[in-house]
Amino acid sequence: MAFPIAPVPRPGILDLAPYVGGEARIAGVEHPIRLASNESALGPSPTAMAAYLALASEIHRYPEGSAEVMREAIGRRHGLDPARIVCGAGSDELIALLLRSYAGPGDEVLHSRHGFLIYSIGAMSVGATPVAAPERALTADVDALLERVTARTRLVFIANPNNPTGTYLGVEELARLHAGIPPSVVLAIDAAYAEFVNRNDYEPGIGLVDRADNVVMLRTFSKIYALAGLRLGWAYCPPAIADVLNRVRGPFNVSTPALAAGVAAVEDTASLARARAHNDRWLPWFSGRLAALGLALTPSVGNFVLPRFPDEPGRDAGAAFGFLQAHGIVTRKMGGYGLPQHLRITIGTGEEMKKVTAVLGEFMARR
Repeated sequence: MAFPIAPVPRPGILDLAPYVGGEARIAGVEHPIRLASNESALGPSPTAMAAYLALASEIHRYPEGSAEVMREAIGRRHGLDPARIVCGAGSDELIALLLRSYAGPGDEVLHSRHGFLIYSIGAMSVGATPVAAPERALTADVDALLERVTARTRLVFIANPNNPTGTYLGVEELARLHAGIPPSVVLAIDAAYAEFVNRNDYEPGIGLVDRADNVVMLRTFSKIYALAGLRLGWAYCPPAIADVLNRVRGPFNVSTPALAAGVAAVEDTASLARARAHNDRWLPWFSGRLAALGLALTPSVGNFVLPRFPDEPGRDAGAAFGFLQAHGIVTRKMGGYGLPQHLRITIGTGEEMKKVTAVLGEFMARR
């Protein structure tokens, strides 16, 4: 019997383009202004940091595998049944678990054109086919999504609010999307930026999960809770889907320090309020300054903006990225999302936003 001369990965794996996160360093700059990854402007809760540090002598112990204390804290905070909450190493792991559980070769995974790249990468990693529905004004288009549902569709991912566009679907549009998909299709609502939204017609997905057997809401501690380095997320699910995810996840998939810091962060409502108030102030401030510079903006409800730069050599998004880097500022290129004329810029501290505004003013004034 002849064997391959080297290990052979499963078909399709080598076709994947690995996910590339936002840059964090600039050569020769010791402390760049990091506005590429939608990290928190204010940093983590002091009580979360204290909880993390207090566990230094316990890291030889395995975590509490069911994340019971974490799930109970989330349940108290949001009025949810802890038994229907599944914790993961960031919402990325929960996305991967959903794909692993409900999709495979021959299946389709539907998402909006400019949705989070992990949806398509994750679909391909399990042998499924990602299907991108066009958007309308950089906003998920319910009709376009429903038109692309087929007998092979297994999951529909909606980032709401969407990264990188900052747009969202209101509660009625989200309900219309759910009403139009078969009950066998899982609707995964990725509400990573939910805490930043200040709109009367927005709901993160809890109501749909409570009413349906095929809806999952995903949340993260990486954004407003400022625990991106610890990797912690959670899903609120119908009981049957929670049971499935608990069967396929690793037995100790969330670290002890992450769980402890997460509980403290959930209970520190004052830090959460400060982070939200900061974004409520600086998001409109920065958006207004960019508009005054002549940059087109899609209104964002997250902690980031997506300005579109002119299609002119020396003034396009690539040139702006380089100019900002030369001044010690890291932003995010959007070519991988099909938006090469745009940069995504996270809301940082007040001083950071003033600096970015001044540098972009200088850039846009160049001829």
